[in-house]
Amino acid sequence: MFVQQLEPVADSLALSALVAALPLATVLILLGVIRMKAHLAGLIGLAVAVVVGWLTFGMPLGQTFSAGAAGVLFGLFPIMWIVVNALWVYRLTVRTHHFDILRRSFGRLSDDPRIQALVIAFCFGALLEALAGFGAPVAICSVMLVALGFDPVKAAVVSLVANTAPVAFGAMGTPVVTLAQVTGLPLDTVASVVGRQTPLLALVVPLVLIGLVDGRRGLRETWVPALACGVAFAVAQFAASNYVSAQLADIGAALAGAAALVAVPSARRPA
Repeated sequence: MFVQQLEPVADSLALSALVAALPLATVLILLGVIRMKAHLAGLIGLAVAVVVGWLTFGMPLGQTFSAGAAGVLFGLFPIMWIVVNALWVYRLTVRTHHFDILRRSFGRLSDDPRIQALVIAFCFGALLEALAGFGAPVAICSVMLVALGFDPVKAAVVSLVANTAPVAFGAMGTPVVTLAQVTGLPLDTVASVVGRQTPLLALVVPLVLIGLVDGRRGLRETWVPALACGVAFAVAQFAASNYVSAQLADIGAALAGAAALVAVPSARRPA
């Protein structure tokens, strides 16, 4: 039975970690620097991972290929299966013009771009992250913000930052479920531990979004709805992950955050 060595490179944990990061670094360089197509970069990254696992960590070649095949299958089901269905629903709403209705509905909640950023990027983005994940929330929310008048770069940055709060429980809790499977720990234990950390981040993210959209003036004028949204999101995420279900943590948090924004009178005033 193969047992992984933690320090195979010069008996150094740091050097071993650097070598283990080579597949990830390879993919990032191929995508971001060389601008290679994603499927080719992924295949090359997989090949590097096989070589590192076999030659550096001493994993038997048969088990190395078996682990690689398991990773490919896991990437297809459930990860790509969730993404494909999410994009299919998105394209369906665009073709039937229901996406425009949804965008206008969000716009009618408030004319204030700071509140729009919270509603769309933070709350709606968290709901998309809970149901789809894997980049879909950032792509969809960025388009919606641009349609409401946001600068494209700022829309992308706001959507990316907003996605930090719900990502741990994204795609129906896939990261937490995977961590529980890999470590052999009970899912409830992993979810409760993660659910005690991520709400602290959720408290801050809405304030950061306001700062990105409108700087210090925005924080002075709209800190109340931002804080209310963050607190509601954090409390719901904590409660769901610790006492209900990891798969429902982001769904409940997103709905709670949106409800808090609607309940705060200052969030509905025009800019």
